[in-house]
Amino acid sequence: MPNEEMVVTPWKVSGEIDYEKLIQEFGTQPITDELLEKIKKHTGELHLQLRRRIFFSHRDLDWILDMYEAGHRFVLYTGRGPSGPVHIGHLVPWIFTKHLQDVFGAKLYFQMTDDEKFLIHPEFTLERTNRIAYDNALDVIATGFDPKRTFIIMDSEQGGILYRLAVQVAKRITFSTVKAVFGFEESSNIGIIFFPAVQAVPCFIESAITGENTPCLIPAAIDQDPYWRVTRDAAPKLGYYKPAQIHCKFLPGLGKGGKMSASLPETCIFTTDPPEVVDRKIWNAFTGGRPTAREQRLHGGDPSICPIYYYYYYLFEDDDSKMKNLAEDCRNGEILCGECKLKLAERVKRFLAEHQRRREEARNRIEEYKFKEP
Repeated sequence: MPNEEMVVTPWKVSGEIDYEKLIQEFGTQPITDELLEKIKKHTGELHLQLRRRIFFSHRDLDWILDMYEAGHRFVLYTGRGPSGPVHIGHLVPWIFTKHLQDVFGAKLYFQMTDDEKFLIHPEFTLERTNRIAYDNALDVIATGFDPKRTFIIMDSEQGGILYRLAVQVAKRITFSTVKAVFGFEESSNIGIIFFPAVQAVPCFIESAITGENTPCLIPAAIDQDPYWRVTRDAAPKLGYYKPAQIHCKFLPGLGKGGKMSASLPETCIFTTDPPEVVDRKIWNAFTGGRPTAREQRLHGGDPSICPIYYYYYYLFEDDDSKMKNLAEDCRNGEILCGECKLKLAERVKRFLAEHQRRREEARNRIEEYKFKEP
């Protein structure tokens, strides 16, 4: 059977992802060795997600670093579309965003787009998406962001500056532009047509509050890039800097092919999964191994198609030499899939036990993190 066609939009990601093709189609820039060296000057050691090119593409990241070196602070902006529970794949860019907050001392505006999810899902009520947003906020807080420099924006609850900035952005974006970028049709509700203006707001909110034009860097998965394309068009018309971006790849699901998706719950690990569920999902996962232990010993496996390997690669093994050895042992038949799965399950369960502990503590801290208009 032919591979499923690659689809990458803000609302759907499917098929086999060709990241080089996405760079060409989206018109972004690859992260080069030279740019990594420039980052390293400020961060010391490169974060795992940069070393391994999990963050692989950017817009104006070099410019942000030039501005920083010239003495200009910048803010961070990322977010979450709350349509269901958080899984480990969602944590990938958040963990890196926390790293950026720590090393650059940056403020973070974290947008919960409960309004967007209400607009695109016919069966969702606004109360439901708002309830999910509050539940997802527990995972944001559990990631460890600095409460003094982190501001969670609940879209459906914010009027004030959020709306004032959104209408200013909306006035500078034509329907023909958003139709071309997002594929809107005559049947699209007018709320989702307006929504790109709302998602643009956190790029400029610090500038509007302080009166000082402040650069903004957005770490996020590349499927969200279309929003920032229209935002970057509008920014100069408003007198603001264009937001810079750094894009990450998708953590594969535990099935055969495709990114981790909550719509296929057995192929993803949610942050609230108990240990026995983690064990079951990992043990039943697809691998790059052979059908039998004998064949694995004789012919070896293929880590390049193995989600178990990628779990280690993205999150659960920081030592690059150990990652290299794991890949070689797999290819040489010196390790069986069952061994890999058992070791990974233990690491994931330890990680989730700590995350779930912090998540419970976060229940009394949401107000501390929520954005409050000055």
